[in-house]
Amino acid sequence: MISSHLPVLQVIVPLMSAPICLFLRRVPIATWAIALAVSWFCFGVSVTLLLQVLDTGTIVYEIGGWAAPWGIEYRVDLVNAFVLVIVAAVGAVTTPYAWTSVRREIAPRRVYLFFTMFNLCLAGLLGIAITGDAFNLFVFLEISALSGYALIAMARDRRALTAAYRYLVMGTVGATFYVIGVGLLYMMTGTLNMADLADKLPQVAGTRTILAALAFLTVGIGLKLAMFPLHTWLPNAYTRAPSVVTAFLAATATKVAVYALIRVYFTIFGKVDIFETMPIREVLMVLAIIAMFAGSLVAIFQENVKRLLAYSSIAQVGYMVLGISFATVTGLSGGILHLFNHALMKCALFLVMGCVFYRMGAVTMKDFEGLGKRMPLTMAAFVVSGLSLIGVPLTVGFVSKWVLIQAAFEQGMWLIAALIVASSLLAVIYIWRIVEAAYFRPSPEGAEKVTEAPLSLVVPTWIMALASVYFGVDATRTVDIARAAASMLIGGGS
Repeated sequence: MISSHLPVLQVIVPLMSAPICLFLRRVPIATWAIALAVSWFCFGVSVTLLLQVLDTGTIVYEIGGWAAPWGIEYRVDLVNAFVLVIVAAVGAVTTPYAWTSVRREIAPRRVYLFFTMFNLCLAGLLGIAITGDAFNLFVFLEISALSGYALIAMARDRRALTAAYRYLVMGTVGATFYVIGVGLLYMMTGTLNMADLADKLPQVAGTRTILAALAFLTVGIGLKLAMFPLHTWLPNAYTRAPSVVTAFLAATATKVAVYALIRVYFTIFGKVDIFETMPIREVLMVLAIIAMFAGSLVAIFQENVKRLLAYSSIAQVGYMVLGISFATVTGLSGGILHLFNHALMKCALFLVMGCVFYRMGAVTMKDFEGLGKRMPLTMAAFVVSGLSLIGVPLTVGFVSKWVLIQAAFEQGMWLIAALIVASSLLAVIYIWRIVEAAYFRPSPEGAEKVTEAPLSLVVPTWIMALASVYFGVDATRTVDIARAAASMLIGGGS
């Protein structure tokens, strides 16, 4: 039955659709239609897999019938099933948005290339989440990264080339560190299967080689997820990329990298108590708190709103890393939950940027003056998503931050809880700057002709904005899934 092959179809379908888009370069709309169908197919498969995992437990799929650890296996548990839904949902929402946005921001001759790279990137991100093999994860990491570089470089702005090149250099360093770490693990255990690694690592955990491997893996993945101070590639990449690319990557790429770090710490090293024997908890916690404040403080002074939101993402990644650093069920569930919630609100915010860019041709603070009256639907979506980013009650941002505060209380870390609240309040300042420009400043001369963005842009934006409210009002299912996933990981599950 086809249902038994859903794990591999999740990756194969977008991967095989990429060369098809390449052959259809003379019919750009056909490449978009393929990307649209593929993204919605992947979303349906991801939801089906999540429901199956909730019903029957972990799904194991052996590629080519070769049993692990000799063959590559795809292993779907609560953690990566949740991440698969996030990635696929963002893909399904941004693809309808892409057709209108891409034609405004990318040269017509490159439109077919955009959807080719988009499908490749989607396949890579889904592959990272679903694979149970450490080296296979590296392969998918590179598929998503290489296509991501190309997507960023496609913007008409020549500065996008520089941003993509810088991302390429930093991404290559990160990938090299990761694969060195995997090589060291293989040297000591003779296996690349994550579950098998978890069983064999306790026997060699105290060796310098394994400690070096953990360090290489942490730095390599830290570069990919833009963990402070390895974040320098992110602001330019998000600022210069086409709007739909920024929305897609901001909501998926860093989140999948956070997932990879969680998988390394709690699955591969799940039976080795690294948080007690090494100062990982303290190091991650300090870096997370610095990121939470530094990202928000720098965001306050930005004039380009995409760059502002990019620095905000660095701060939000800090919350996810903070959740990991607690190394408790509540803390890790807060990190996993914020991974999901931030994808919703940040995707919506960057889709708003695409709507504004479509009409204004730029997204500086000056361009937002008076937009509240001229683009009411777009700016209302910004306000809703901005409130979620701050962490106002009844939004997703509040839910995950509250869980993180609970995790701090559980361990008696009252100062950490206070810092979470304080860093959230910094978001009020930079979100208010934009709201003030849009609703309390007059429109510049000659801007009266600016009207609301097309529905093809507004509707996907509002889907994500409303999702950030819905899952804030009714957070039971997402909180339960995140807590169950954290419980499995803390128990050394795979």
